[in-house]
Amino acid sequence: MALSFFFIFFSILLIPLFSTATLHRAPLFRPQFNAQLDHFSKNDTPTTFFEVTNPIKVPKTKSCSYLVLKHDFANTYGRPPILTNYIPPSNCPSKRFSKIVLEWKATSKGRQFDRIFGIWLSGVEIFRSCTAEPRPNGIIWTVKKDITRYSSLLMTNQTLAVYMGNIVDSKYTGVYHVKIFVHFYPADKESILGDLHKGFGSGGADLIVPISRNLPLNDGLWFEIENSTDVQSKEFKIPQNVYRAVLELYVSFHENDEFWYGNVPNDYITVNNRTDIPGNGAFREVLVSLDDVVVGAVWPFTVVYTGGINPLLWRPISAIGSFDLPSYDIEITPLLGKILDGSSHNISFSVTNALNVWYVDANLHLWLDKKSVKTEGKLLEYSSLPLSFSLASNFTGLDGSFVTNAHRSISLTGLVNSSYGTVTTRSSQSFSYSNNMVMGNNANLQIIDQKIDFNDTVYAKTRSSSVQVLESFKKFQFRMYSDGVEIGDQSSVSISNVTLIFDEERLKRSKYGSSASSVRNLQKAQGYMLLKDQSIDSGLGSTQQTYKYDDDSDCYFRNISSSNYTVIYDKVNK
Repeated sequence: MALSFFFIFFSILLIPLFSTATLHRAPLFRPQFNAQLDHFSKNDTPTTFFEVTNPIKVPKTKSCSYLVLKHDFANTYGRPPILTNYIPPSNCPSKRFSKIVLEWKATSKGRQFDRIFGIWLSGVEIFRSCTAEPRPNGIIWTVKKDITRYSSLLMTNQTLAVYMGNIVDSKYTGVYHVKIFVHFYPADKESILGDLHKGFGSGGADLIVPISRNLPLNDGLWFEIENSTDVQSKEFKIPQNVYRAVLELYVSFHENDEFWYGNVPNDYITVNNRTDIPGNGAFREVLVSLDDVVVGAVWPFTVVYTGGINPLLWRPISAIGSFDLPSYDIEITPLLGKILDGSSHNISFSVTNALNVWYVDANLHLWLDKKSVKTEGKLLEYSSLPLSFSLASNFTGLDGSFVTNAHRSISLTGLVNSSYGTVTTRSSQSFSYSNNMVMGNNANLQIIDQKIDFNDTVYAKTRSSSVQVLESFKKFQFRMYSDGVEIGDQSSVSISNVTLIFDEERLKRSKYGSSASSVRNLQKAQGYMLLKDQSIDSGLGSTQQTYKYDDDSDCYFRNISSSNYTVIYDKVNK
């Protein structure tokens, strides 16, 4: 209650200032500033940062763990990734694992921006994340990710690559001290029984083909997409006994498109001669093509990095997805008839309306028919209607409103002949998008309300019965109110109110039974900053988050809030 009163009181104080604002720069378009509050650090205890998520369920067996990499990331920008030999553990009593967990542990101290980074195993990306921004007294953050789906890679020798483009000089002093562990959990009786009933095409893929850039590089292995006409591609070839294929995409957005959901239309920029702000509107989609034909898409969740909008909002609770960026699966089994010919083919990526820069790569997960040297397939039906898009602009000068709507659907149907019989698979994606944006107070005020519905369905059947049904229903929402004003002496005040929502339902049905799971993740954050010379002179940020996960056997609920680097409430129910 006291915090709510503070923000109401603070907003009332600022109303007269905003009415005569001269900043003329929309909140998301202001230059990046140094989120350093030296005078806020009153002790030497490092701050622990974290992202709220469901703890990984592991078997009761004792894990076999080992340190894969220890490295200090200092001046690494524009230099080759850090490489090391990855060797599976040899000291485990069992070679059958039901859970494999990657653990990233890092510390830093000083001043530094947020940095994006990735981890690859022989070109296959297994983790993408954003660093926490350090403090003078130091920070600690740990991320754990379930990487069991990469088991076929993890059980053989590989080259592990880590890229983080960091800069250290007299001003930016934060070095990231990193340890990467992998924990292998031997299967217990419960997980072995579960494996026996996973069904057709379940479990980890037998082979994973990287759709990424090749080493050596002075950057990450991701492709860089710099504009709306930029197309990045990779040739690949698959074995001839594949019976299922899934393409997994990693996507992140940066620089002029870091806040793509707040970009204004180009006619607004032209009329107001505002070439200093990014345009192309507020709609983006990642398109995937096979041999130059669109076969899938990703409409991404609006991940806000740890330095985004107002860095004080994300301390110590980071924004949804910022420490473990989501990947997105596209079922391309219906297309196997096009690529089971022993020839090389091409997967390419583009981003609708893109500005510099998007990092995109993919992993092609393949399931092999161990009872056959050759499977056969045929594409039966293909449907990919053009993007349905509308934009309604209504502005006078720097103030106005923009309403954007978009829809797309893609459907693939094909069959594969294998030792499982003739299986027909239908894969469909449907997308719906809306973005309502208001610019006010001579472009100092920006209000955004964006919603994305992102649904996937996979239906596999034989001539006589259903083999497997997989459904995913996602709802992504982003809301923001942000206002700012210059108050003289190269100083300005910014207030922000942000809401992030990530909801997903997953359903699975097969002859072995059915299962369901859901995630409801709601985050609200409020704060203000007094900026001087593009640095935060003072400010306050608070965050409230509710996270709920349900499946057939587990339930996890967490209600947490923080203010000014301190957790003030944390309730967990399991």
